This record gives sequence, C-alpha cells and structure tokens, in this order.
Amino acid sequence: MSQLKLGPVGKFIDHNYRHFNAAALKDAAIGYDKHLTDGGIMFMTLAGAMSTAELGLSLAEMIRQGKVHAITCTGANLEEDVFNLVAHDHYERIPNYRDLTPQDEQALLERHMNRVTDTCIPEMEAMRKIENVILDEWMAADQKGERLFPHEFFYRILLGGKLKSEYQIDPKNSWLLAAAEKNLPMFVPGWEDATLGNMYAGHVITGDIKNVHTVRSGIEYMMKLAEWYTEISMKRSIGFFQIGGGIAGDFPICVVPMLHQDLQRDSVPLWGYFCQISDSTTSYGSYSGAVPNEKITWGKLGVKTPKYVIESDATIVAPLIFAYVMGL
Repeated sequence: MSQLKLGPVGKFIDHNYRHFNAAALKDAAIGYDKHLTDGGIMFMTLAGAMSTAELGLSLAEMIRQGKVHAITCTGANLEEDVFNLVAHDHYERIPNYRDLTPQDEQALLERHMNRVTDTCIPEMEAMRKIENVILDEWMAADQKGERLFPHEFFYRILLGGKLKSEYQIDPKNSWLLAAAEKNLPMFVPGWEDATLGNMYAGHVITGDIKNVHTVRSGIEYMMKLAEWYTEISMKRSIGFFQIGGGIAGDFPICVVPMLHQDLQRDSVPLWGYFCQISDSTTSYGSYSGAVPNEKITWGKLGVKTPKYVIESDATIVAPLIFAYVMGL
C-alpha cells in the first residue's frame, strides 16, 4: 500500500490496480513520489501528440505544484499546446476516424483540417494564426542579431500577453503557459520537423529571415542540457519520466553517457528514477520498445535505478499517475 495521502482517484488506484500494467502504473506513481520526497527532481519527456490529446489538463498543475522540473518535448507538442490554447473552439473530433476512406481524408485536407487520430487541427485558426505572431518575433530577433531557442520564442510570446485575447480554453490548462510562468528548463530536439519548424525554413528560404541560426539548434540544446544536468545532478537526483518514445526520449537520456564517455565527467550521477509509458513492442531493434535494462549497457541507467515500464496508452496512464502523485 502507498504511504501517500491519497484522494479519491489515488484510493481507487490503490485498491484496484494490483496486477500487470495496472500494478506497474501504481508502482511507478509511488516511485515518482518517493523520488521527489527523497529530494530528487523529475525530468519529463513528451512524445506523440500529447498536447493535442490535451495532457495540459493534468500536466499544467503538475508543473505548478513543482512536481515536474524540466521537459524535453517534440516540436509538435511545443506548438500544439499553443494551437489548442487559441483555436480550441475550431477543433473537430472524429470519433469514427477508423472508418474514414481516402476520399474522406481528402475532404478534410480541402477544409484545411489536419487530422491527429480522432482530432482535427484547423490550419487557419491555429497554425496560421500562430505563424503570424511568431514570425514577428523571429524577424525582430533576426534584425537585432539575437538568437533564441524555439521554446524561448514561445515563452516570450506567452509571457508578453500577445495571445491573451485569443485564448479559447482556460489558460490554467495550458502546460506550456505553466512552464513559461515557472521558466522551466526545456529542450526541443528536432524542432525543424514540426509545422512551425517547416514554416521557419520557408521564411529563411524566401529571405524574410536572413540568418538561419536565429532559432538555435538541437546541438545547442544538447550542449545546454549537458551543462544543466551536470550542475543540477551534483545537488539533486534527477528522475526520468518518459511519455512515448522517439526523439523526445532518446535525445535527453543520452546526455549521461555523453558526459561520461565524451567529456570524461565520470563523477556525474546516472538518472535516479526511470519510467516509460509506451505502446511500442519490444522487437526488431525498436529503441522506443527497449526494456530499461538495455539502457544499462549504454551507461544511461544503473543496476539499482528504480525502473518501470507501463505498456499502455499514455492518454489514459499519465493523468492517473499525475493524479496519484498530486494526491487527488
């Protein structure tokens, strides 16, 4: 049984979640809380389309309560939280998405509705609206010779109130706004494959932006992460909570072997906790489906690192773990 002070959700989990992935979920939540109680901090990674899945409904409060201390996310999750913030009323949910024909998909394209599983993001109300605002920031920085990371441009826009009149959801449910208000350390590798990354490349090609390096790169993010991890891990154990796979998880977890093997910083501690929520199967060299013990061979985790894998849908699992950790 957990030693946490539990609310109704936590009590339900504690009583009913006893075996298989349910037990793994509870064990991971208890381990998460223990890691924080013991003085550690938590590094979170967001893959997939968690922002379009509105994970901000629970993640934003986790950030406000100081239970998430740094984030790595895909460029898609970075921008899609803001898309939802300003265009939520124009989104369309398609519960029968499995039944769509190619012709149905073409009809959505012609309406400029970009489908993410059961949800369509409206191009004009979301993507183009944000493009107009962020392009001004890119061009202003470019003209001043200023260089910022992708998330820093968003922090500047959100904290400057430039979108406040456009909000279509309660801003307390935007995880990126909560992160900006905390000035949370953030790392966004591979940003160029996101919608706004594509747009940025287009504006460089057309000459609207003169210096391609106005938005800082993934290599610079890794350098920043290396210094952040070195400094913080000497004071507090850093846990790793991974939602999904891909670059959001692969990029940051590699920082430890890089510090040890490439920079010879042998005294830097390993990650102090590891949990992954994944629906990827362990087969055919799939790194996203690799069991945690494989990471020991790469110098990412240790033999004694608490390790959890929950093979399930993150949109179901993550909010439950967050609720448990927050005592809801």
